[in-house]
Amino acid sequence: MTVRAVLSFLLLSYLPGIAQVAVSRASVQTILGFEDQTSHELSGWYLNPAGTVFADDQVAHSGRWSVRLQRDGQTADGFSAITRKIPVDFQGGVVELRGSLRLENISGYAGLWMREDADGQMLALENMQSQKVTGSHDWTEYRITLPLDAQAQELYFGVLASGSAGKVWADDLQFYVDGKPIEQVAAKAAAADVPADTEFDKGSRIQVTALSDVQVDNLVTLGRVWGFLKYHHPAVTAGRRNWDYDLFRVLPEVLAASDRKQADDAILKWIEALGPVSECKPCVPAPIGDLSLKPALEWIHDRSALGVPLAASLEQIYANRSGRQFYVSLAPDVGNPAFVHEGAYPQLAYADFGFQLLALFRWWNIMQYWAPDREIAGQDWPAVLAHSIRKVALAADKKAYELALFELIATANDTHANLWSSLADRPPTGECRVPVDVRFVNDKAVVYRTPANDGGLQAGDVIERLEGAPVAQLVADWRVFYADSNEAARRRDMAASLTRGACGAVSIDVTRAGKTETIKTQRVADKAGFATHDKGGDTFQLLSPSVAYVKLSSIKASDLPGYFAKAKGTKGLIVDIRNYPSEFMPFAIGQYFATKPTPFVSFTFAELANPGAFRFGPGPLIQPGPEHYGGKMIILVDEMSQSQAEYTAMALRAMPNALVVGSTTAGADGNVSRIPLPGNLSTMISGLGVYYPDHRQTQRVGIVPDVVAGPTIEGIAAGHDDVLLIALELIEGGSGASGREGAW
Repeated sequence: MTVRAVLSFLLLSYLPGIAQVAVSRASVQTILGFEDQTSHELSGWYLNPAGTVFADDQVAHSGRWSVRLQRDGQTADGFSAITRKIPVDFQGGVVELRGSLRLENISGYAGLWMREDADGQMLALENMQSQKVTGSHDWTEYRITLPLDAQAQELYFGVLASGSAGKVWADDLQFYVDGKPIEQVAAKAAAADVPADTEFDKGSRIQVTALSDVQVDNLVTLGRVWGFLKYHHPAVTAGRRNWDYDLFRVLPEVLAASDRKQADDAILKWIEALGPVSECKPCVPAPIGDLSLKPALEWIHDRSALGVPLAASLEQIYANRSGRQFYVSLAPDVGNPAFVHEGAYPQLAYADFGFQLLALFRWWNIMQYWAPDREIAGQDWPAVLAHSIRKVALAADKKAYELALFELIATANDTHANLWSSLADRPPTGECRVPVDVRFVNDKAVVYRTPANDGGLQAGDVIERLEGAPVAQLVADWRVFYADSNEAARRRDMAASLTRGACGAVSIDVTRAGKTETIKTQRVADKAGFATHDKGGDTFQLLSPSVAYVKLSSIKASDLPGYFAKAKGTKGLIVDIRNYPSEFMPFAIGQYFATKPTPFVSFTFAELANPGAFRFGPGPLIQPGPEHYGGKMIILVDEMSQSQAEYTAMALRAMPNALVVGSTTAGADGNVSRIPLPGNLSTMISGLGVYYPDHRQTQRVGIVPDVVAGPTIEGIAAGHDDVLLIALELIEGGSGASGREGAW
């Protein structure tokens, strides 16, 4: 990997740290001479890797302090670097970084570096690699420049040293823009917001109570073209149109069309009114390289479906796209899509055909262009659009509209999705619930935990009927409203809501110890939280002289040194992630097991210039820490393990002598991206694709255990944790582990 590529990787792997070392343009010059340092531990900069960068008060170009980057044959990674960033909130044509460097036996090369970013993607990079500054020499001033891209949002900068050995000192850095000190240049004008357009503030004024098949077909075409133009036509991507309201302007003609050709003609006339599309100079290149997805745009070439003029117009727009975006950006420091300038329209008065159709079109096109897992969802997406038009757009009131959106969003098969603004209206509804935890075991709804054995429901009870309704029928009726990546997560979420309903008395038929009983109990105001299946008691426990246990639901990184000191000498550590971690743990725990820098994940990122394309990018490495734990590790997972919990399990599984024990996880990973919807509603998608380094899928699949194990109804009734017992047996090598030893 070249240093240019490594620096790109740096900004993906260590972004949370870099985000904390931003500095304002007005104060940047005060930190560039390093005279703000007070000890040999360099402060205020992001350092990579640790232990190779120092503040130096013995060698300086001027003043007292400089920075020293020092490498030897044992140094991790292929380079050392310091990094800070400033916002590009200034005007100018060329940005310049100057600085003095002193080299001693540098085996690779040393240099200053700068990188311009927009929406989490690199626009330009200069790192002096071509100058081949190497070997040894005294203080010399160097300069690097970059043309200031009009779209740049952040400017990263610093000093680097590559190679297996050597030292470089840096001092007296200076920033200039067009030859002026950076703090003296004019501020950039504020970015434009959605163009002022108030015509439909009080409603779309489009009222429809029924749709013919011809109208549905024409609306499918309109929805696809509207979304395509939103992310490709220069008049829209430049932010010159309120694209939501433009939909309402063309809708009446499309609804009035008697056939496909008349509708296509109306759409073409609408496109032409946006103005000509200039020939691109230079043109945006087609997406190439290590792609997980290409844009799904075969349909724009279908002249039999669109007609020759409309297809030709879309092809011309695509060929000359600018690569800019207005309605979407990439989240700084992460890279998942951020849906900016999307109106939530809280004033929506139901029923409003136009705004409700807008909700469908917005969500569906976000799935087509900005959802990294759109193919993994396993849907015929044009069929989803056609099937949803009547349900969403013709919904007669708010409740029907929300239920239609629940059903639509569930087609994403993404546990991060859901209509999060409206969970109270997802079946079953009610203000109260029976205060017990329920989980599905072998397709049976089982009481998992109870607050007390008071003669009501007991752990191990199999719930057969609620108020006379069979649980199997309730599950079949409700499942279309649950947006989950896999059946394990869907059953988990339905179990959490199963006993919801009106407050007061409720009759529940259960099977207990092989006999059917009717239990009279109460629904009370008891809000269900995100349950855990881990062991009660302290965060860290010694389960035996040879087995240590830690659960992540209550863990603190600051306590890890003490935990590993107590675990020293044990045969193995059980890390329980049948929960959601209270702190981010992959690297903090992983460092105790890693014997070398270890990859465990790769990501896919959207390309703003090529909507619908997603490119693989490298993930971070688990680095060895100063203390090493030599025992085995078992990671416990189940349907409660979701997102950060799954990411943590991926990381720890990559460690030596690690084994995953449990059952299917929730299958939803990657930073989430929020989507506002008309009516002040809100949903999300998994905004990054998360894969193993060999590009194996994790979304929907989840973390597949090495040893499959789950609870039993008998174990729950007896108060046993069957999965934890198997983990103990695997580490201690008892008779109960027979047949499983080969999993290591």
